[in-house]
Amino acid sequence: MGGEDARLRAVVSLAQAMAAAHTPRESWAAAALGAREALGGNFAALSVWERELGLLRVLVNEGERAFGEEEFPDGETYPVHQFPEITEFLHERWAGGGEPNAWVETATAPPGGDTGQGHVGVPPSGSWGRVAALRRRGRGCCVVAPIVLHGRAWGELYVARPVGAPIFDASDADFATVLASVVAAGIAQTERLEEVRRLAFTDPLTGLANRRAVDMRLDEAVERHRADGSVVSLVVCDLNGLKGVNDTLGHAVGDRLLERFGSVLSLCGAMLPGALAARLGGDEFCLLSVGPSADDVVRVGEQLCSRAGELELGEGVACGIASTGDPIGEVRSARRLFRLADAAQYRAKAARSAKPVVAGRDGEVLALAENPPTPPHDRRRFRGQR
Repeated sequence: MGGEDARLRAVVSLAQAMAAAHTPRESWAAAALGAREALGGNFAALSVWERELGLLRVLVNEGERAFGEEEFPDGETYPVHQFPEITEFLHERWAGGGEPNAWVETATAPPGGDTGQGHVGVPPSGSWGRVAALRRRGRGCCVVAPIVLHGRAWGELYVARPVGAPIFDASDADFATVLASVVAAGIAQTERLEEVRRLAFTDPLTGLANRRAVDMRLDEAVERHRADGSVVSLVVCDLNGLKGVNDTLGHAVGDRLLERFGSVLSLCGAMLPGALAARLGGDEFCLLSVGPSADDVVRVGEQLCSRAGELELGEGVACGIASTGDPIGEVRSARRLFRLADAAQYRAKAARSAKPVVAGRDGEVLALAENPPTPPHDRRRFRGQR
């Protein structure tokens, strides 16, 4: 009874750890650690089966890693044909219930034929590749549990013990099957949370970041600037002529213009390492850069204006830039940087400038930021909405 209670507690602990994970990596690590502890192993791995590439890709290695094994490997993959038991799961479906059972393999299993004690819960086709891998890495046995997600084989949970430790038995294989189901539920939850986060911080039309994402990143960037002096720059641009396109050609064409400009903004943003490209709403967009110099940001702003002017529709952009790398005074808040960039953009629009207007390099921008004009009623402005 004590053993059953311990295993029940292990299942609950695993489920709780995965529920507390905030990122896929945290979820993978919680799955491997929880399964390793539950099964009394010294090593565990979680892998995904990439059907389109015919590969088994390792997501995390947890516990006593062998030479060359990394906790979160970038490129640890194995051709599926090395593990023939996998191929028999890849195109099966378990949507109606049930799932493949886990099995055990040992380093003493002979190649081919009846493996005797070498296998417990024999898979559809034995895999000599796994036995060789156990020997190569100094492990005595392993239990492999396929993970089923959304009715399809998703990957596998692998737990090993060292040479000399007790061999996994049939009850361990059954328990590993249960653990794989818990892991599948945890992975599904993480995927849902990731999708919710993505939607919460993404503009649905352009696929760029949205205003909420900019607010969060800009607050963090200003805090970093105050802590270590990192240069923070904000490029705010207004897409000219969108209303005319909507009125004459329809909103579907206007949406295409927004999408195309979004692509231009993304392309230019890629010139600034780590920059965030976003649609603030309506016809307003921005780039947030942390690290690159003010001059680098201005050069990208000029590229942006030039490329926007080449779009088939619209009338280019009005672009304003504010950077802590320019003489704009002390920046204590995200709101101040936003007001300066917005004021520069307002001046660029009023002057019909084909190039960016830069706060600190244009004498009127600082005054505009302190005393902004009343915006037209049909334009959504963001001045002061921090």
